[in-house]
Amino acid sequence: MNAVGIDVSKGKSTVAVIQPFGVVIAEPFDVFHTDSDLKKLVKLIKSLSGETKVVMEYTGTYYEPVANALHNAGIFVSVVNPLLIDDYDTNRVRKVKTDRIDALKIASFALDKWMKLREYTPAETARKTLKIMNRQCIKLNKILVMQKNSFIALLDCCFPNANTLFTSPRRESDGHEKWVDFVLKFPHADSVAKLSLSAFKAKYQSWCKKESYKYSESKAEQIHAYARTLVCTLPMTEAVKKMIADSAKLLNSTLEAIANLHNEMDSLASQLPEYETVMSLYGVGKVICSQLIAEIGDVTKLKSGKSLIALAGIDPPPNQSGKDDPKSRSISKRGSPALRKTLFLIMTIYLQRQPVDEPVYQFLDKKRTEGKPYKVYMIAAAHKFLRIYYARAKEAMPVQ
Repeated sequence: MNAVGIDVSKGKSTVAVIQPFGVVIAEPFDVFHTDSDLKKLVKLIKSLSGETKVVMEYTGTYYEPVANALHNAGIFVSVVNPLLIDDYDTNRVRKVKTDRIDALKIASFALDKWMKLREYTPAETARKTLKIMNRQCIKLNKILVMQKNSFIALLDCCFPNANTLFTSPRRESDGHEKWVDFVLKFPHADSVAKLSLSAFKAKYQSWCKKESYKYSESKAEQIHAYARTLVCTLPMTEAVKKMIADSAKLLNSTLEAIANLHNEMDSLASQLPEYETVMSLYGVGKVICSQLIAEIGDVTKLKSGKSLIALAGIDPPPNQSGKDDPKSRSISKRGSPALRKTLFLIMTIYLQRQPVDEPVYQFLDKKRTEGKPYKVYMIAAAHKFLRIYYARAKEAMPVQ
C-alpha cells in the first residue's frame, strides 16, 4: 500500500509518499504544474510496487491539472473536502502548518481512510465551463450592485429618484434597463423640466421608438410633471452631463456582459440531458435553470436527495450532548452559497405567485400555517424542491 499525499497550491504542489506504520517512501518534494513535472510525477507513482492511491484536497481549480494528469494516466486519485483533512490528526498542542507537513498529513489520511476513498472523475467540459461562467456572473452582479449604488448617489444630485421612474424588466436582447438608458438621454431634471410638455412628449416618443421601448403618453406626462417639482444640487453643465453619461455607459456595459453570460449559459445548459426536466420545474426560467445545473452538476454522482441537500449546505448537522438533544438546529452552510441563493430566489417566486397546485408550495404553506418561522418554512420547502429536482433530473440522465 502506497499512500501519496499532495498538498496543492497555485502552480505548485508538495508531494509525499508513505506506507503503513509511518514508513516514508518519499520525503515531501515540490512539483510544478508543468507538463514535464507532471509526467515525472506520473512516472514516479507508477514505479511504486503494490497498490497506490493518491489523495489531494479540493482547492478551487488549482488541483485539476494534477488530478487530471494522474487520472488520465490510470492512477487512482481521490479529491477530498479540505474540512476532512483539517479535522484529521489534530493531536497537537501547537498548530503547525507547512506544505511539507500538510502533504504527510494528507498521505496519513489516505492510509487511514483507504477503503472509503472515492475515485475522482473529471467533470464534463460543458459542466465545468458552465460552473465557471456562473461564478463569473456572480462576480459581475456584485460589481453591478456597486455601480448602481454609485450611479444612484450621483443622480440624487441632478435627477433624484430617476431610477424609480420605470419598473420595466431588463431588456432580453442586451440586458439594458430602461431607466439607465433614459438618464443617458435625459441626464438632468432640467433637460426634461425646461421643455414644454408637447416638446418632451415628442422627444420621449422618438427616443422610445429608437431604443425599442414601449411608449406611454401618461408616463411621459407623469415624468414631465415630476421633473418640474425637483430641486437639484448640481446645475446642468457639460461636466455634469458627461459624468452622468460615463457612469450610465459603464453600468450598461456590465448589464450587457451579464446578459451575454446568461445567453451563453443557457445555450450550454441546453446541451445537457436534464435541461428540459429542470426547465419544467415551477419557478425555474432560463437564468435560474442554468444556475441550478451549474452548481449542482451531475446528479448521478450523488447518492441520494439528502446528498444534494448537503451539497447546498441547508442540512441540519446532528447536535446531541448527553440528555440535550435540540430539535431546532441551524443549517450547516457547508455547501455552495451560490446554490443557496438560487434556491432562495425560487422559494421567493413560490411565495409571490402562490401556486396552490404545486407540491412544493403546498408543503411550504403547510409549514407556514403551523406557525413555523420564515426561515424554517423556506428551508423546508427548499428541501422538498431539491428532492424533486434530484429524482426528476436523475430520471432524465442516460443509463450508464
